[in-house]
Amino acid sequence: MTREVYHTCYRLHPLPSSSFHLSPFLFLQEMTGNYTRKEVEDSGSLPVVVRFPWQPYLSASGLQRQKRDWVIPPINVPENSRGPFPQMLVSIRSDKDRSINIRYSITGVGADQPPNEVFSIDPEKGKMYVTKPLDREERSSYHLRAHAVDMNGNQVEQPVDLYIFVIDMNDNRPEFKNQVYNGSVMEGSKPGTTVMTVTAHDADDITTSNGMVYYRILQQTPHSPIPNMFTINRETGDIVTVAAGLDRERVSQYTVIVEATDMEGNLNFGLSSTATAIISITDVNDNPPEFTQSTFSGEVLENSVNVVVANLTVMDKDEPRTPNWNAVYRIVSGDNGRHFTIRTNPETNDGMVTVVKPVDFEMNRAFMLTVVVSNQAPLAEGVQASLQYTAGVTISVKDINEAPVFPDNPKMVRFEEGVPAGTIITTFAAKDPDTFMQQSIRYAKLADPANWLSINSSNGQITTTAVLDRESIYVKKNIYEATFLAADNGSPPASSTGTLQIYLIDVNDNAPSLVPREAQICERANANSINITAADADTDPNVGPFVFELPMHPSAIRRNWTVSRLNGDYARLSLRIQFLESGVYEVPISVSDSGNPPLSNRSIIKVKVCPCDEHGDCTAVGAVAAAGLGTGAIIAILICIIILLSMVLLFVVWMKRREKERQTKQLLIDPEDDVRDNILKYDEEGGGEEDQDYDLSQLQQPDSLEHIMTKPVVPESQYPLRPVVPHPGDIGDFINEGLRAADNDPTAPPYDSLLVFDYEGSGSTAGSVSSLNSSSSGEQDYDYLNDWGPRFKKLADMYGGGNDD
Repeated sequence: MTREVYHTCYRLHPLPSSSFHLSPFLFLQEMTGNYTRKEVEDSGSLPVVVRFPWQPYLSASGLQRQKRDWVIPPINVPENSRGPFPQMLVSIRSDKDRSINIRYSITGVGADQPPNEVFSIDPEKGKMYVTKPLDREERSSYHLRAHAVDMNGNQVEQPVDLYIFVIDMNDNRPEFKNQVYNGSVMEGSKPGTTVMTVTAHDADDITTSNGMVYYRILQQTPHSPIPNMFTINRETGDIVTVAAGLDRERVSQYTVIVEATDMEGNLNFGLSSTATAIISITDVNDNPPEFTQSTFSGEVLENSVNVVVANLTVMDKDEPRTPNWNAVYRIVSGDNGRHFTIRTNPETNDGMVTVVKPVDFEMNRAFMLTVVVSNQAPLAEGVQASLQYTAGVTISVKDINEAPVFPDNPKMVRFEEGVPAGTIITTFAAKDPDTFMQQSIRYAKLADPANWLSINSSNGQITTTAVLDRESIYVKKNIYEATFLAADNGSPPASSTGTLQIYLIDVNDNAPSLVPREAQICERANANSINITAADADTDPNVGPFVFELPMHPSAIRRNWTVSRLNGDYARLSLRIQFLESGVYEVPISVSDSGNPPLSNRSIIKVKVCPCDEHGDCTAVGAVAAAGLGTGAIIAILICIIILLSMVLLFVVWMKRREKERQTKQLLIDPEDDVRDNILKYDEEGGGEEDQDYDLSQLQQPDSLEHIMTKPVVPESQYPLRPVVPHPGDIGDFINEGLRAADNDPTAPPYDSLLVFDYEGSGSTAGSVSSLNSSSSGEQDYDYLNDWGPRFKKLADMYGGGNDD
């Protein structure tokens, strides 16, 4: 029995010395078949059968052969093979296939595991194939296991491990991580200064030349000062400077094209790609600022503040708006009073000379300033300052009319209160700072709350116009303030204000007074007392300690009351006797201050004496009694209150009964059905008979309206009421009586308001009056017009009484 393993041999293309190389002839050492070495070398992928025979060994009984385990060397398959596919890799056979039918299979990644069906095996012949091109960048090796079973699925041989390695081919270009790299280097950098690092990655095997990437610079733009200012490390990709002369003011940015090539940089066989490196030259302060001119000038009005008076211009070649470019100005001489400062314009870098302290034309007519300029950042090493870093600035001061100035503002004077009107307090004069101008000053009063003062308009002398009173509401903390105006006659005029403060010294001109003015006390002694306080509008030493005493007359005061001082401002008033009848008592007390001479005042305190409860508080009855009412008066008041409440109660009961009686009287008809009420209320007849739905039967039964007609009707009219006659038995008589009353009423309007018609409608149940016509023949008798009253008298004279004339 024999076990044979057949292996497919591939001819490999020549590779560099560091690459894997396998001579096909090595596989022919134990070859069986008809192929020669030359035929193998001439074929591109010629299969070669390799047999692994049984190894003989000597034993005591004779020559024997020992069976070896399956040992299959790794199978090397180049990636990206063009086929044809499937392509045989190895043939597996068992020596038992001569006696039984054996089925072969493979398992593992690439066979029955994803990616599936990359490899296959002939189940009967045991030949294993690769079914498609392999990609080492996707997977570099496969581990499969070969199985041999009989037709019943029983294992015939132990599984065999198959290792398949994918041989790398140079099929991937180097790829840069970025297409554009940005770096920077300071101007003036020395050769060998690292700028940046570029990196490219090759997906091929980095242990072979296929994945070894080398770098080189293809192009530099611009070529200033030389075309090769930079170089690159061919293995690491570090870009460094190789020459001096980097100057940002000449070239601020370089563009470098970098190429990466695999196969160790072999330009004939390697694959390449490019990237762009942008190198910015950063600024250093190698250019000092310089003034554009050596002298500058400006002018300023005296007393001006925060005004730009001159503009200084400089030139700096460094990068704008950086510390290397930003100018810093400094005044080194000519401004001892620190009147000026120089601020930098952030946009233009100009120096703005600004007044920060008012200047006086009378003190300085011009300033000669020396200014130096520098940068925020110090100059680079080895760079000298420019000779044009200093400049002179001349500032001229222009004179203006300045306002008068009060030397002492506010001015304080001291006077005793009570000085009479017309007293000269002081002279509050101002000075004109314009010494080169001949001007006069006029004065006026601006604010005098109490109207106590006047000022001389020419010399500023202040005189009182009223008595000064320290206790006035206009005096605060013993000080009275008034404001005055001083104005010159310049062009234009200028003015200023001054404040005069008068400190008023207190004199004893206010007598003390007592509080409270009203109090209450129990009618029995030792129950309580009244605390009284002395108040004085003056100040020390014209106030306390105060002296409290009761007058000698009338004698009942000292007999019933006593006063004792508690301290300088307080005293206690209490009963001297054991019991005092309830009532209101006026107790006079004299109080004197400590002034020189002292002032005294007699104050009256109204004291209510009342009976008290156990807590020392006046009872309600006692409070009334203390108000001056006796027991009889109190009883009388209570009786009056009871009678008043009874009267109110009776009135309320009477009103309720009257209201109830009114509600029991109801009208026979609804007020809306009352014809007279309708006529008098609306003063119109509406749209005629068709427009109103009247019950005419009511007019024919006047007896049913008797209870209504007997009541006076109050029409809504501005005229006085007409007398109402007794209701007749017939409605016609009722109307005639109403007409007669209207005719005899001198205040009635010149027309019957009941006959004012509007639209009456389109028809009427009455007969037509169109057949009635007027005639001048005199056949019609108009004498009945005389019976219609004075209103129709004129008409009766015109038609009925013509013969009497």
